[in-house]
Amino acid sequence: MNRELLKKNFEGHKFITSFFDTGKEAAEYLCGQMKNTTVGFGGSMTLTGMNLQELLEKEGNTVYNHATSKDQECTHKARNARFFICSANGVSETGEMVNIDGTGNRVSATLFGPEKVFFVVGKNKIVPTLQDAIDRARNIASPPNCVRLHRNTPCAAAAGGDMSKAVKCFDCNSSERICNAIVLYLRPMNHMEVEVVFVDEELGY
Repeated sequence: MNRELLKKNFEGHKFITSFFDTGKEAAEYLCGQMKNTTVGFGGSMTLTGMNLQELLEKEGNTVYNHATSKDQECTHKARNARFFICSANGVSETGEMVNIDGTGNRVSATLFGPEKVFFVVGKNKIVPTLQDAIDRARNIASPPNCVRLHRNTPCAAAAGGDMSKAVKCFDCNSSERICNAIVLYLRPMNHMEVEVVFVDEELGY
């Protein structure tokens, strides 16, 4: 992970950046940023792997997590929380990020509502260009998630239930498709702070 290049390009695009060697260190940093407030979570194996919800709740925070509660009210509260935390499906060294979403709860909260958004990014998400980030989101991140969520999609069927073999998007029309929208984060939205928390470990898909 080229920290100097990422810092230069992302901060040149008006994002805030921070860098950590491990997910544990990143979690400690995030817990120090948020105490006794409201935090929304986007569905993220990165955050799950860091045990971040439990750690934040120990700091007195109320965490609204769509992944653990399918209640629509929880989803709305997550979007309107003071802070929102998620990951990205693809991150370019040139200073952009990509996320794919099926229901829109995750990407909508990164575009409007919270005071500040944190993207937690493991080194496995980082690729050279924006096009590479789009390709990664579609063909590396989304198919394994379809397998994990037991979705009836061609990418999951082709993998036969094995996430390591889910490596191709078929651009299907399945009603269980999870990649209905792609958002390209070129700059932070006006009046919103966005911090990219880079972690020099592999996290999530």
